[in-house]
Amino acid sequence: MKVKGMLLSSLVFLCSCTGQPTVNIVDVGYQRAEQQLVSQLKVIPEPEAYPRTVDKDGNLKATHKNDWTEGFYPGCMWYLYEYSGKESWKEEAVKWTEALEPLKKLTNHHDIGFLLYCSFGNGYRLTGDERYKDVLIEAANSLCTRFTETTGCIESWNYRKAWNGVDEWFYPVIIDNMMNLELLYFASKVTGNPFYADIANTHAETTLKNHFRKDYSCYHVINYDETTGNVLHKGTSQGFSDNSAWARGQAWAIYGYTMAYRETQRPEYLEVAVRAADFWLTHTNLPEDKVPYWDFNAGQEGFVPDWNYDPTNFQKIPRDASAAAITASALIELSQYIEDNGRYFKEAENILQSLSSPSYLAEAGTNSNFVLKHSVGSIPHGQEIDVPIVYADYYYLEALLRYNEFMKNKTT
Repeated sequence: MKVKGMLLSSLVFLCSCTGQPTVNIVDVGYQRAEQQLVSQLKVIPEPEAYPRTVDKDGNLKATHKNDWTEGFYPGCMWYLYEYSGKESWKEEAVKWTEALEPLKKLTNHHDIGFLLYCSFGNGYRLTGDERYKDVLIEAANSLCTRFTETTGCIESWNYRKAWNGVDEWFYPVIIDNMMNLELLYFASKVTGNPFYADIANTHAETTLKNHFRKDYSCYHVINYDETTGNVLHKGTSQGFSDNSAWARGQAWAIYGYTMAYRETQRPEYLEVAVRAADFWLTHTNLPEDKVPYWDFNAGQEGFVPDWNYDPTNFQKIPRDASAAAITASALIELSQYIEDNGRYFKEAENILQSLSSPSYLAEAGTNSNFVLKHSVGSIPHGQEIDVPIVYADYYYLEALLRYNEFMKNKTT
């Protein structure tokens, strides 16, 4: 692995495998996103509830600032504003972002990073509004209350039981939690206080030590003994089985350690990001269109789920466009940090071409006005199976922006 000396030093042309120019996937994706969100805002015009997915009848399903996904919706609006420059999108983004401010005091789960960094974080980046910075610092303080020196981790969930109904998760930490560290790195940068980054690094180091298998696939949930810090159990909650590779979890790992490397320049973070990405990209069960099955090992021999799995219900294994979008965004950034002859960038482009095709990109006015089709929330929970989900749209739009910036840099 050869680390690049400077950001965006690799030049990659927008072309298909035949060498012919491709459709401008950025324009295609953003035009459709604008059409969809304009229509969605007519259904829920005020930030009293936040679009998340669809119900079993295909109707729009929203949450009331009591979950973990609300920040993605204003995040999509900030991206639309960034791409289009339209003040109307800024106005909507501000409205839907500022309604989330009370969540800065949230301490009962770890997802405050998703909730506020995707909303206020993008808002601060694009406007420089000091009020947004203050909200983010307070949110970082709230997140830090879930950290203990004993475990070296930020607790993700409160106590619960595993799927088998026997194992107790006293201090569960999930791979998703890596994504929330960006909020802590931000807080250290803007305050000059290393306290937040120190917690982020301790969490990342502990996660690196305990969450990954030898092949750099990752466990979903690590259960720690809160009094000793010892690992009690390694398993899954949303994946197929304890020893399987849940696709979205692998995506969080690739993205999380790529981001952590950006913020710290620690080579061990870059190495795990690369190895986790290579596991994904070289897996024999990755479909040709690069959009993964919801779990790389779903239904395979040697992988036995604890949840109530009925194989007759899964003759066709669902794909997860959200995992693909997260990975595409991560790969574009990762490609900037190593010399790989444009491999990661090309893989990201392939993913985005698939997501921007009719197979995954919803037709205008359909899909309850979400942008992407075919995502998975949690099959073990029986929730959000082969449906649109707001975070798929968020990371798709982010990946397109990163792609667009990379291509602009190529021509300057």
